[in-house]
Amino acid sequence: MKIINCEGLSKKYKDKKALEDITFSIEGTGCIGFLGANGAGKTTTMRILTGLAAPTSGKVEVVGYDVSKDINKIRKELGYCPQTPKFYNYMTGQEWMNWVGSMFDLDKETIKKRNEELLKMCGIWEARNRKIGGYSGGMRQRLAIAQALINNPKLLILDEPVSALDPMGRYDVLKLIGKLKNKMTIFMSTHIIDDIARVADKIVIIDKGSVILSDSMNEIMKKYAKQIIEFSIEPTDKNIVKILNNKSWVSKIDVDGSKFKITTNQFEIARTQLLQLIIDEKLSLISYGVSGTSLENVFLKVVGN
Repeated sequence: MKIINCEGLSKKYKDKKALEDITFSIEGTGCIGFLGANGAGKTTTMRILTGLAAPTSGKVEVVGYDVSKDINKIRKELGYCPQTPKFYNYMTGQEWMNWVGSMFDLDKETIKKRNEELLKMCGIWEARNRKIGGYSGGMRQRLAIAQALINNPKLLILDEPVSALDPMGRYDVLKLIGKLKNKMTIFMSTHIIDDIARVADKIVIIDKGSVILSDSMNEIMKKYAKQIIEFSIEPTDKNIVKILNNKSWVSKIDVDGSKFKITTNQFEIARTQLLQLIIDEKLSLISYGVSGTSLENVFLKVVGN
């Protein structure tokens, strides 16, 4: 079953198109990173997936149901954490979780069990009896994630889930996402691309209301990523430059004295053959290091910015 299926999804506000012919699908468990610049259409897409906005045209299915016809069935299988969560500040964290649990018709024993499990998991168990109005921004964000999990959803939608957190809080939440993605599908939007790179199995990139890239992380990095091998040798040997220039696995080579920088998109082959070449040429390897294209570099390349 496709957890998310969008075919020709479009959304128009008066004379402005927010989304145009969005098409992508998600199957199975794992974390999907949803990337795009401000105004690209990420939040609009998420609002449509959760039933908070209606599409102008196109087909949208979530957990096997049509959002235009079966949104109540979808919500039973869906968890949603908005970018700016809203609470009743006079409630305590535990009271809020009890109330949310009752909205899903969970029995009192299940609510009690889920509350303890989720509030501990999200790091706010000790603050459960404090009023939400006294929570910090990070604590409110953690509570929003906890509430989104109360119904044990098949699909968890997270809109900027770590934007209000300090570095330690971000680390904890990403670690939590890493665990949860083995049990459910997580559709996560964030501006912090390094965070997506740490937890995502698949990437969907949207630009100006249209999907411009949708693929697994492995395939994207295979297609777009280039590795750079930097090394220095003794003695300085100009002959090795000629040899390297004739190798199919060398995309570019820069030389500064005894220091070499090779760009390759066939890293495993390059690494093996380069070291063998140095041995065959009877050269001494003084230093060796590897760096590569990041997901941020890929994002900037595909959006043409």
